[in-house]
Amino acid sequence: MRLPTLVLAAFGLLNFASAEDARLGPLKDLNGTFPFPAPKSVQEWEPRRDFVQRQLRVSQGLWPMPTKTPLNAVIHGQIDQGDYTIEKAYFESAPGFFVTGNLYRPKHVSGKVPAVIFPHGHWTDARFLIQPDKYVREEIATGQERFEQGGKSRFQSMCVQLARMGCVVWQLDALSDSDSKQLGPEIVHKFAKQRPEMNRTEGWGLYSPQAEANLQSVMGLQTLNSIRSVDFLLTLPEVDPTRLAVTGSSGGGTQTMLLAATDPRVALSYPVVMVSTSMQGGCTCENATLLRVNSGNVEIAALFAPKPQGMNTANDWTKEMATKGFPDLQALYKLYGKKDNVTLQRGEHFPHNYNAVTRSGFYAVLNKHFKLGFETPIIERDYQPLPKEKLTVWDESHPAPKAGDPEFERNLLRWLKSDAQQQLLAAAKTTEGREQILRPAIEALIGRPYSHAGKITFPDASTQWRDSHFRTQGKLVNATYGEEVTIDWLQPINPTGEVVVWLDDAGKGSARLADGSIRPELQALIDRGIGVLTADLFLQDDKSLKQTRVVANPREVPAYTFGYNHALFAQRVHDVMTITSYLLTPRDASQPAVKKVSLAGFGQMGAVAAAARAATGNAIAKAAIDTQGFRFGQLLDYRHPMFLPGGAKYLDVPGLLCVASASPLWVAGETDATLFPSARRAEAGIDSKTAAATWLLR
Repeated sequence: MRLPTLVLAAFGLLNFASAEDARLGPLKDLNGTFPFPAPKSVQEWEPRRDFVQRQLRVSQGLWPMPTKTPLNAVIHGQIDQGDYTIEKAYFESAPGFFVTGNLYRPKHVSGKVPAVIFPHGHWTDARFLIQPDKYVREEIATGQERFEQGGKSRFQSMCVQLARMGCVVWQLDALSDSDSKQLGPEIVHKFAKQRPEMNRTEGWGLYSPQAEANLQSVMGLQTLNSIRSVDFLLTLPEVDPTRLAVTGSSGGGTQTMLLAATDPRVALSYPVVMVSTSMQGGCTCENATLLRVNSGNVEIAALFAPKPQGMNTANDWTKEMATKGFPDLQALYKLYGKKDNVTLQRGEHFPHNYNAVTRSGFYAVLNKHFKLGFETPIIERDYQPLPKEKLTVWDESHPAPKAGDPEFERNLLRWLKSDAQQQLLAAAKTTEGREQILRPAIEALIGRPYSHAGKITFPDASTQWRDSHFRTQGKLVNATYGEEVTIDWLQPINPTGEVVVWLDDAGKGSARLADGSIRPELQALIDRGIGVLTADLFLQDDKSLKQTRVVANPREVPAYTFGYNHALFAQRVHDVMTITSYLLTPRDASQPAVKKVSLAGFGQMGAVAAAARAATGNAIAKAAIDTQGFRFGQLLDYRHPMFLPGGAKYLDVPGLLCVASASPLWVAGETDATLFPSARRAEAGIDSKTAAATWLLR
């Protein structure tokens, strides 16, 4: 199969020329290199865009979207500033989970006006920030700011100017900042060590294996808050729903990209000091498992094309964007005939912030595309920043919720789990739900569409004649991804064209008994003309493996590893895809033609087989699976070889079997078949391998 160059390069796999499995190389981390190769056509780009966008939504816990419960918005304490007003506001993005901030509005509104969502980055109490006079004078001297008063708060300065330009502005707090205190900074930004009291199968907390298995993260919570912020703004009668923009810097730039990529209601995006082919965001609040596996921030920004988008450079990890990343974004926009819809403001001489010069760049883009009618360049006017006591949303009449309450954290994650479970159980009952919600999600967890299985060869195949069969051994080489999988293929004399891929914890030796003879149930398959292929999936031959590798980071945060690298479980599913694709790809007459591939899985490989069957669609004709009751939701170590980010969310292993049951399926090890009623069940008292082989013979 020939894959588009865009796909190969996105996976970092062009010109692979090594005899060793690339997966044995160093792990990728947030400080790696994340190129975005420009696609050659819209037709090449859009399937890739759809996959990355789905992977992003899955990573954020937004597939399916959590139920949009009532916002219960409260707006109070209006402050009249002459030509604009400031109000305090808060609402619930989920039951009991408050989003806080200030609402800036132009004083005199005529008709519908644009709205801007303004998330901030890692500045303590950013919405209340008043910089010392000395610091402001230094910024004025270096050209970053213009006014002694307005320069004291770049966050208020943005909001004031936008309101003066006729825009409604929602300046929301990042989690743990300003008025948002339900989750503290030690959880949101400074998490370091796993918490035993939060690492359990019920009532878990953030960063635990359970949270990651259910795709619950700080980053996902902030993305949810951003989406609900759109909902909030659209309740305001004066807001024009066709002119909604988002901008923010640093961590706010990350939130800007995520909102723009996930919510189609956003019409203009301006992420500041974050779009880069190098460092991707170092804070725990900027990382989520699955998010940047085979992707990166430039590609995430590209998901917004061809809608208007601007970005900038500074003296930080963005400083090379003019030559690394931005030309590829321009090329993508050009494919849509919209090259001028993406802009880059150069500012390598400025530090990492959202200064007055950069803000002016945003005003120009907003003015142009939202047709505000101002002369350019747009220069801010001075104003008097307000102190914290004037801006805080909490007071005696509006008391703040309890800060840093571990029970709040547990209850929030419990609600998210319950809500997702209800939606997914409903989806599992219909063909549409299984094919449009569950299967695409499983494909995202595995991180590779079967249609992109790769170019696979068998260069060192060695075939010998045995008493009743040919035995072919060697390594399949997936040249597309630089992967290898060792197989032992037993081929009958008179093949029917069917091959059973037999996965067992014993690996490629599982077809034989201790004396070297073929297991009777497999011999029965061979005698009927059905080939049997066993394999050592990735690292399966390492019997000492108890924990998987993690990146060199002292913080025990799963996303730092699994936000950039496939889990071992997923890599083993990739090997099953490689085997299946190789078998079904027409070859020369030196190998027998394979017309049908079936699959059997036992022990830990039972769950791998279930995931492979679910992810490969109808490529695998029949599947016999003994799960032995394994559940991702029971793992308490994110380094466990069977750990899979998101593995528990989509109804766990029964969810895999539910999707896998679209074609003939035999199941053992499960006591409840509610999700896969059409599957044939194992009979009590019969060895599962014998029973599975018997079923496969039918």
